[in-house]
Amino acid sequence: MAKSEFTLAFNEITEVHHLPREIVIESLQQALVSAYRRDSAASPAQRVEAEIDLVSNRHKILVEMEVVADEVINDKTEVSLEKARYFEPNAQLGEMVMVPVEYSPKNFGRIAAQTAKQVILQKIREAERKSLYEEYRDREGDLITGQVQSVTAAHITLSLGRAEALMPRNQQIAGERYRPHDKIRTYVLEVKESNRGPQIIVSRAHKNMLRRLLEYEVPEIYNGQVEIKNIAREAGHRSKVAVSALQPGVDPVGACVGLRGMRIQNIVKELNEEKIDVIEWNPDQSVFIAKALSPARVTAVYLEEDIDQGHTAIVLVPDDQLSLAIGREGQNARLAAKLTGWRIDIKSVSEAAFAAIAHINDEPLSKLGTEQADIVTEVERILEKKRAERAVMPEEYQTLSRFVQMSEQRLLEAREADRTKRKKAMDKVRPNIPASAFDMPIKELELAEDINEALKTVTNVGELMVRLQADEDGLHALLHSNNAGADAMDAIKEAIASLVLSRPASARPVPVEIPEPEPTPAPAPAEQEAAVPAAPAALPEPVAEAQPAVTDVPAVEEDEEAPPAFIDDEPKPRRRQQVEQPARKPAPRPAPAPVPAPVVETPEAVEAEPFDPDAATDDDSDDKSGKKGGKKGKNRRRELIFDERRGEVVSKRKRKGGRNRGWEDFEE
Repeated sequence: MAKSEFTLAFNEITEVHHLPREIVIESLQQALVSAYRRDSAASPAQRVEAEIDLVSNRHKILVEMEVVADEVINDKTEVSLEKARYFEPNAQLGEMVMVPVEYSPKNFGRIAAQTAKQVILQKIREAERKSLYEEYRDREGDLITGQVQSVTAAHITLSLGRAEALMPRNQQIAGERYRPHDKIRTYVLEVKESNRGPQIIVSRAHKNMLRRLLEYEVPEIYNGQVEIKNIAREAGHRSKVAVSALQPGVDPVGACVGLRGMRIQNIVKELNEEKIDVIEWNPDQSVFIAKALSPARVTAVYLEEDIDQGHTAIVLVPDDQLSLAIGREGQNARLAAKLTGWRIDIKSVSEAAFAAIAHINDEPLSKLGTEQADIVTEVERILEKKRAERAVMPEEYQTLSRFVQMSEQRLLEAREADRTKRKKAMDKVRPNIPASAFDMPIKELELAEDINEALKTVTNVGELMVRLQADEDGLHALLHSNNAGADAMDAIKEAIASLVLSRPASARPVPVEIPEPEPTPAPAPAEQEAAVPAAPAALPEPVAEAQPAVTDVPAVEEDEEAPPAFIDDEPKPRRRQQVEQPARKPAPRPAPAPVPAPVVETPEAVEAEPFDPDAATDDDSDDKSGKKGGKKGKNRRRELIFDERRGEVVSKRKRKGGRNRGWEDFEE
């Protein structure tokens, strides 16, 4: 191949595949090395390198060879000293040097040429996939324009030029129709690396797409003069955007809307006529919540930190603004809650007035009925007109609003006092709960899904145990309000009872150390002699060997830990202790005086011998037949008898011989 042709082919590869020159050169080098190994059958252990010179169009293949002094036997692995020093002047005998070999790519075989081609293509594909991944990874979180290739029920395939992107169904705008060859703008949601190239996931329903459109359309946002605080979006229907000015004198809402609404209209058209409300952010949460419910007008907002519900805002609106504040299917209130991060409870003035009058005689509204008797009477008259569906004047609505605000303020103060009382009770119980319980998530209890969903505001098992001990009524109300089921409380108690947790040191009873009794000292020899009784006339029964004195409780296993003793003011029956006491050594008993056995003239003379405990097993040990006459049979003919004359247990055996023979002595 001529130099110009090789250079043109090389440049074409780099331009078409958008690859750096270094990557293409590396691919060509690896292809030449693979082709040489395949053509020459070189060993994998032999080092082979390739050099490509695009200027002179002279390419080299360097092979590792051993320097030999004698005649070269294998020219693929050995090189003479003279030739080696031509390429490496300091080469010595026995060393390994890199020597260029003479070759021509035209002389490569078909298999070697095919191998080189496959290596080049594989390397180029890998480099192209990596280049695409690096390119689109940097564009993650940005907008990109693609052309619709195919539409399926699961996703839409977009062509981005050198790559393809997928838009799943849940990331599409509801009600929007896509046709092949349509060009649409999308938000790059995620870029994953795979063996078949980068997997690009795009979206049109994500709230950050609206953020990027605002940054492109509103220069004040792009320059940092206006900041987007938060976005709440239901794609295809409605969105709310909270903005704040970072530079004095800048109107954040006017900058986003633009002159005659041109800026916001461009975004609305891009999002398929999606309604967008731009709201000015305010550090006062009451004011911010009132603005978030726009276009509805708000009478009053009351904020409270509820133990079960978290941030809760009670919003009062006029009767004619209730449906507008809630929105279609609760959309306006839902978006306002997402935008502000507060749980919003919307009430009309009349609804709140009816509820307050119904409990005007109960605490904490009873004092309001006595202190503001005139207003209460007027409110009752106005509500009677409402029941009769008669017209209510604006002044009367103002009276209702004033009364509702007073009643809501008193109710809020009463709830705050009740929460303070509950928190104090829980703080009092909290030190008695094991510390390890506060590190255990609720899922460790393996409760039902509806119970876990109801307890989502309870952070851990320790807090659940605190609520169960100090605020059981509040916990029951929380479960009931979240439809956890009638048996939810019993299931929680059973799961808590099955836990094995270490109690805190402050809540454990103090163990009492029981001193071991001191062993009784052995008596002196003189005392032993004085304590020896006189020899009895008749010998008593033998006394068993003294054992260590142990209490009546069975011995505790080695792996079993004995429970500690605790202090108790109330006297209780004495418990048997699991402590081994040292036995007292009895005084040595004097040996009995030998009593001569009288001679008795009987037809069956009996001669006894002292009892040998080994005699029952050692007797006739050489007989291993196992028959009736063997060891087993002889042991059955042996009998142990206590001889009263000698005061000992003796062993006797009946001898064979005749019917008239009785018990006789035997010799071991």
